[in-house]
Amino acid sequence: MKLRHLNAAGLAVLTAAALTGTAMAAPTCGADPVVMNAYFETGFPLPSKLAEEFTRQFPNVTFDIKEDQFANMMENSPRILSEDNAPDLIRLPSMSDLVANELLANLDGYFTDFGWDKFPPSQLIQLRVEEGGRPRGAGSLWAMGLNYSMTGVFYNKELAAKIGMTEAPKTLAELDALMQKAKDAGIVPIMQFNKGTGGLAFPLQDLMGSYGPPEPINDWIFQKDGATINTEANVKAAEHLENWVKSGYFAADTNAIEYFQMMSRFTGGEGLFMFNGDWESGNLDKNFAGKFGFFLMPPVEAGGRHAAMSAPLTFGIGAKAANKDCAAFFLDWVATNEQARKINVEVGGSNPGGPADLPIPAVTPGSVTEATLAAGNVVATENGAMDFIANATGAIFAAGWTPELQKLVGGVQTGKGLIEAVQAEYEKELSR
Repeated sequence: MKLRHLNAAGLAVLTAAALTGTAMAAPTCGADPVVMNAYFETGFPLPSKLAEEFTRQFPNVTFDIKEDQFANMMENSPRILSEDNAPDLIRLPSMSDLVANELLANLDGYFTDFGWDKFPPSQLIQLRVEEGGRPRGAGSLWAMGLNYSMTGVFYNKELAAKIGMTEAPKTLAELDALMQKAKDAGIVPIMQFNKGTGGLAFPLQDLMGSYGPPEPINDWIFQKDGATINTEANVKAAEHLENWVKSGYFAADTNAIEYFQMMSRFTGGEGLFMFNGDWESGNLDKNFAGKFGFFLMPPVEAGGRHAAMSAPLTFGIGAKAANKDCAAFFLDWVATNEQARKINVEVGGSNPGGPADLPIPAVTPGSVTEATLAAGNVVATENGAMDFIANATGAIFAAGWTPELQKLVGGVQTGKGLIEAVQAEYEKELSR
């Protein structure tokens, strides 16, 4: 039994319960006023929407929300978590270094309290880390997912019709052919961001899933002994991406496009395809109903296995947090409360996770969200889920993927060189 931050009276009750065998209720937020210190990612409304609903259901709990860009969170999370006023809830760009430095609360006790053993183990495996910070995929539970997102390919239906695209491509060659048709028609084939954070990591990882199985990629992200990203399949994927760059399939100013600019230009009609995650499904359905579609990256050969980045929207609790029990109660509520699950699907556009016997909230037929949820079922059935390649180490996105992908777009890096450079950075970071 794990002792949490209890006063003398609480400790006495806990001790008495342990001696008598009385079952203890799962932690709650209580009835006294609670202000949750929250650190969320800029540009993603789901956590704030869930916080609003939580306060509606539990009026004694309010949220003091601070937001920051993903790249800044990668750099600043260790400092923020080490402060005395550490976040009760924090969006985690990566976990291993934070666990190694004892900056996150261990959630094993809450796993028992809330019955998280009813969740499919595959939902939680990416959130487990050994005590020393590596490898991931085993050991204690250090975070939970607000939902389980997935990347793929969004497309503009009107532009697709102009080039005769009547169905999703079944092979990578068919996708290439559609891009060439778009370029020949004066349409930008791919609208993608690549400024500040390496947005080309999305299409690159999708290509990796086309050329090879996801298991070696997960091993590398989880820091398994001997794992490498420098494989023949991944080099082919990076060279395919390089060919897209050389073929002029990306907007000419891709390296100057930030995420919000990509979204504005894509929804404004610029670009046939966009590689992004299902967290945008709710936005597209609400504001641009019927204008966009979604499909998984096709395999190299028809009928091949589908793979995609499919990872939890990861949130942890600071080791120094003042309201650990309330934060854990919130994380359980997100996965099990009917209204929270509905918000998760409608706003987040993703599978809400949680116990396997809970139904997925209904969505509008023909919507983007319907397509992304169906695609998620394909990935689950074919066991094709990959964690995000940016999560391998605390600095790999900023020091490895982002600069090398920008060099690739700038014509001063090759696909093979990119993979070699990222592997070298990975080994350098693990040796520290």
